[in-house]
Amino acid sequence: MNAVHVNPDACIACTTCTVYCPVAAQTEAFPGPRMIGPAYERFRLLGMVEDPSLSWCSNCKNCDIACPQGVSIASINMMARAREYEKAHPHFLRDWIVSHSETLAHLIGPVPAGLKNGVMQNSLVRGILDMIGIDRKAFMPSYAPRRFRTLLKDLRQPKTGRKVALFPGCYVDLYDPQAGLDLVWALNQAGCEVVCPDAFCCCGVPMVASGFMLDAGVNAKRNLIEVKKLKEQGIPVLTACPSCELMFREELPTFFPELVSSLNCDSALVDAQEFLLEAQSRGEFKLDVKPGAGRYLYHAPCHMRALGIGLPGFELLRRFGVDVRPASAGCCGISGSYGFKKEKHEVSIKVGAELFGVVRDSGCQAVATECGTCRLQIAGATGAECRHPVSLLRSLAER
Repeated sequence: MNAVHVNPDACIACTTCTVYCPVAAQTEAFPGPRMIGPAYERFRLLGMVEDPSLSWCSNCKNCDIACPQGVSIASINMMARAREYEKAHPHFLRDWIVSHSETLAHLIGPVPAGLKNGVMQNSLVRGILDMIGIDRKAFMPSYAPRRFRTLLKDLRQPKTGRKVALFPGCYVDLYDPQAGLDLVWALNQAGCEVVCPDAFCCCGVPMVASGFMLDAGVNAKRNLIEVKKLKEQGIPVLTACPSCELMFREELPTFFPELVSSLNCDSALVDAQEFLLEAQSRGEFKLDVKPGAGRYLYHAPCHMRALGIGLPGFELLRRFGVDVRPASAGCCGISGSYGFKKEKHEVSIKVGAELFGVVRDSGCQAVATECGTCRLQIAGATGAECRHPVSLLRSLAER
């Protein structure tokens, strides 16, 4: 693995990252980002045995956000995990299942969604999954009857002469295609026709988090080849998923620098909500949202904050007069597939407890957030309706 070496000596041992780490605050099993990241990296370089607490890092990136020195602590941890799991992967089957949702969806594709979801909700099946390490109490997503990219092919769009490509991410593509269709609707309103190439595959974030770095590299090559083709045609490549966006913008150049360099490709994608904000500023994206349409709460996903581009989904809602306020209650705890894992599920719920309390006490009509698994966790823990910001905007505009 020829990843960029993150210099652990840039860490000044201030422990700010540990203060902001949501996992370290909830379990003594994890000594915190500084100890298992930069501090222990020095021992790794000497060939010492890996510390087992490394598995508790959720890759939420709160340490990276908090670090005053700009050390990519989560990247140190993910690269160390990948190297360790190349030797022995303690939960290989469980981790493969939760990190290869797209491959799994292809394997069981011919099975009707209703049957797949019924089987996944069966207590016996959940018991078996619990035995291999997927917690029976974890909130699991339901398969949509048809994938987003399949629905998009059947959708009639205005021929505006201006195209954008959408990288949907696995959650929108497999479980929440309506969020993708709502985004297409908004982009059509802004004068763009949307394409989604079949070549796009999982961005690799869940693979990295579960130690399958080689598989992530295979997907990275496939995706970057397609991104380069589109950009050479002058077609912007957008995504509405902050984790996918973070993977392309920061983690592909960090984990696979030789690949990015060999393709001579700018790997960064455009944030779809930011794209719509700019279109609105130019007068190209206009909606009529009636005042008094209800009160809403916005949750900022950790990976959205890690991007350092502000909160464009929140700003987009405010720009059109929606009564929405930030939850400002930290991480929801799920961290992609982290909260599905049996030994991590209880901790993930504890991490999200403050946010769940804010949601329950808010009296809001719905919660808006860009991250699909954040929506899954919040809805499962509180019963609140959770929508992508653009989905919420569309529902209010079409009232």
